[in-house]
Amino acid sequence: MGRILRARLAPALLEISDDSARHAHHAAMRGASGGETHFSILIVSTAFETMGRVPRSRLVHDLLGDEFTAGLHALSLTLRTPAEHEKTTGTTSAKAAAI
Repeated sequence: MGRILRARLAPALLEISDDSARHAHHAAMRGASGGETHFSILIVSTAFETMGRVPRSRLVHDLLGDEFTAGLHALSLTLRTPAEHEKTTGTTSAKAAAI
């Protein structure tokens, strides 16, 4: 996932968290063959500068289409431009990446 997102979006910041264990009790996940199925992803990229929220989400889902086919079930996405990220967190992407 990270490789695909880095190659296509050139993010200033990319954080991927595996939340699968928190969802193992869901009916849809019972009997699923282990694996990583639920992720939270933060992407800060200039690629989002001309896009609204829905197109950003569609782009990421499209980029990860093969992952969904292979068993990815759900994503929690936070998709920001560098300016939005700085406004939201008070931290530039470069500073955040260094932490």
